[in-house]
Amino acid sequence: MGITDKVSNTAENVKGKAKEATGKMTDNERLEAEGKMDQASAKAKQVGEKAKDAMGDAKDAAKDALR
Repeated sequence: MGITDKVSNTAENVKGKAKEATGKMTDNERLEAEGKMDQASAKAKQVGEKAKDAMGDAKDAAKDALR
């Protein structure tokens, strides 16, 4: 996972936490739900990036094994 992706995903997660907290404090269910969705989206992106990294590592290991 590139540093840019990590920063972007972390920012999205933090934004989601802030929305969720604000929604709870103001009793705004819509804002709270948006915050939870932002956090879920950031987590899904992180999982996807980690899977992509793992595939790259496996590909590199396979190349090394064939040498």
